[in-house]
Amino acid sequence: MLTVGEILQKQRLNKGLTLQDIEKKIKVREKYLHAVEENNWEFFSSKIYITGIIKNYSRLVGLDEKKILAFFRRDYEKKEEVRFKKKVSENYLAPETKKILRLGFVILILFFLSYFGYQLLLYFSPPNLTIISPKTTSFVHEDRITVIGQTDKDATVMISGQRIYQNKDGVFSYDFPLHDGSNTLSIELTGANGKKSVIKKVFTNKASF
Repeated sequence: MLTVGEILQKQRLNKGLTLQDIEKKIKVREKYLHAVEENNWEFFSSKIYITGIIKNYSRLVGLDEKKILAFFRRDYEKKEEVRFKKKVSENYLAPETKKILRLGFVILILFFLSYFGYQLLLYFSPPNLTIISPKTTSFVHEDRITVIGQTDKDATVMISGQRIYQNKDGVFSYDFPLHDGSNTLSIELTGANGKKSVIKKVFTNKASF
């Protein structure tokens, strides 16, 4: 089904007229005539102005202005209906639904920012260490203890110049010899990011009497 603009343009071309010719005859600038032929009704500020142009344009090219205006009203009302439904849809979401959607969007952004910030913190921080065993730091006449710790699985663990390997969960163990008195265990950790940390743990060994 042809639109108003297509009908007018086709008739104009059949008459061998240009938009400049129409402009001179009905005293309407070419850009407005082009908008009519493109059915670009949003280009105009007033429906009355459009109908005036269509009337004069139709008469000039020998078309029945009443029929052309009837086509225009059909097309224009369809566009208005679509615009109205869109507006109703937007209003239907306001204000509570829109507020909820905006809040959800803000929460989502904050979540991603927090997660990203946490990942950056982890990346730039040295590896952590948790001593799983022993739970106590005081012993009586023990010649050695087994220290079990857990750190990042990608970290490098060094104790007394010796590389200690951890399992897939980052758990490692080390047999630490004790002498009487205070014993300091120094664990050097190097993360995948190159950051280092040194954790020292003091164990006390008392002679039994």
